[in-house]
Amino acid sequence: MQSESIHSNIEFQNIDDLTTIADWIRFSMSECARHNIFLGHGTNNLWDECEHLVFLALDLPLLMSPEQKQLLYPTTLLQEERSKIASWLQLRTREAKPLPYISNVSWFAQMPFYVDERVLIPRSPFAELIENGFTPFVDGHFAPANVLDMCTGSACIAIALAQHFEDAVIDAVDIDMHALEVAAINIGDYQLEERVYPIQSDLFESLAGQKYDLIIANPPYVDAQDMGDLPSEYHHEPEHALASGNDGLDLTMQIMMQAVEHLQDDGWLFVEVGNSEVNFADRFGDLEVTWCELKKGGSGIFAISKAQLIAQQDILDDLE
Repeated sequence: MQSESIHSNIEFQNIDDLTTIADWIRFSMSECARHNIFLGHGTNNLWDECEHLVFLALDLPLLMSPEQKQLLYPTTLLQEERSKIASWLQLRTREAKPLPYISNVSWFAQMPFYVDERVLIPRSPFAELIENGFTPFVDGHFAPANVLDMCTGSACIAIALAQHFEDAVIDAVDIDMHALEVAAINIGDYQLEERVYPIQSDLFESLAGQKYDLIIANPPYVDAQDMGDLPSEYHHEPEHALASGNDGLDLTMQIMMQAVEHLQDDGWLFVEVGNSEVNFADRFGDLEVTWCELKKGGSGIFAISKAQLIAQQDILDDLE
């Protein structure tokens, strides 16, 4: 009966010949290639994608040495284990569902987080800046007391910030209550309820009087053209967390206009705009910001201090 369950999930001949972990990784690679799946939610090659799928379906840790994995590859699987992998593979290939939504696990800054389709799958290059303490913008001896993670989603950035700045209090803000439900799960998993606070707010609307040493903003930034060209996998993600007007910078504009009132005198604002960096000059003209150098991949994060925002207030005023 279990064999029939496998066949009902995926119609393949000789599926009963797939008995080991290695068999299923190899078979998954063939199927993913045949369905031309898009990689962009945690892996950049088919081997890693399919190994992760099989290991996560079997509740095996991903962080093992190559030698440990080699010992597991020949392992014979139970029928129920094979059925689960087959079901996951169907979701990944036939429905183009990203693996993190199937497994409910995504990694950011070398930490696992719970995710589902209420939030974007973490993939921000902010991880590198957090790990480096935001140098060279922030003095290495500077310890921020209050930090804002704007558009927090799963709270992965807020939690990574709390782990790096061990004495900081983090406000994790999002307009979407469904996203904040996921954020609360992750905050609880890391036992950070006393330092990371999920807050529902339309940008700064509910933050009157609050000032921060750092504001980290990862707002929706996909422009209209890119929204129309997104691979199928991205259509599983909440559209309102991706799209931001014709040039992708509508929310970035609002953040730039309002941030100065919420920064301490020596505070910094960091904003991710991704591919919409190419539209930045058209929208913001002569506004001077510093684009962060990212050595681990990714792009489109700029930094600007409160002093720089004040000095260029006339440019911002002209944009309204």
